[in-house]
Amino acid sequence: MTFTLKPLFILSLLFFSCNTGELEVLANIDNSLEEVSAIALVKNSNLYWVIEDAGNKNKLYALDSKGNIEKTITITNAKNIDWEELTTDNDNNIYIGDFGNNNHKRKAFTIYKVSNIENNEKEAIAGITTFTLPENTKSQDFESFFLWNNYFYLFTKNHKHTDVYKVENKIGNHVAQLITTHKFKGKDNRITSADISKDGKTIILLNHDKAWQLSNFKNEAFFEGTVKALNFNHNSQKEGVLFLNNKTIIISDETNKHDGKIYSYTIK
Repeated sequence: MTFTLKPLFILSLLFFSCNTGELEVLANIDNSLEEVSAIALVKNSNLYWVIEDAGNKNKLYALDSKGNIEKTITITNAKNIDWEELTTDNDNNIYIGDFGNNNHKRKAFTIYKVSNIENNEKEAIAGITTFTLPENTKSQDFESFFLWNNYFYLFTKNHKHTDVYKVENKIGNHVAQLITTHKFKGKDNRITSADISKDGKTIILLNHDKAWQLSNFKNEAFFEGTVKALNFNHNSQKEGVLFLNNKTIIISDETNKHDGKIYSYTIK
């Protein structure tokens, strides 16, 4: 999603920044959070929303521009089996992707919808969308999705390729639909997060040391347009990405050493 931030927030981002390869460090993530697995912004807000992954608390955390926790919201009807990704819509709803599957044994996956996230103070009850994969499909591991045209698009996490599935953004039970498969060049091309620009013209797929920029595609043929690798010249366990605007993306680390960071990257 693409958002407009308040001028004071933008100035604070610049003040706390420094160069790391092609990335600009904006903030250090609060050291009480060890395994941040996603990052999101809702429009007209200065807060970064983050989650932790498998086995951690069923909580959404709002971080200020310095990476400190400003607000914590418990999702009372949810369990964190393996929370891996966040996405948002234009109505200030935030969606939690509980679809991590490292051992490839899960048969059902969950997406939690938290409505009007900015109006919640301490607790929220989520709407629940569940999905399974098509019959005779091997269990998959997902860490990334985005919302577009009222469908969630999910990308599997594999070393050499990704399968793209879609699920309708509708509370209830669904069977995911396979859209396409794409093979990347080289090794270790696992996708850890994804986002699409507000105009729907650019997709970013995140990896630990690079991202892929998808553009000039038509409809759902995401890989039939231009696929460009964006090399960061920096390697860390990057797990979250979002579009700040059409030319700037925000990236977050997952870490268990209390040194996670939030970065910005300018698409050239």
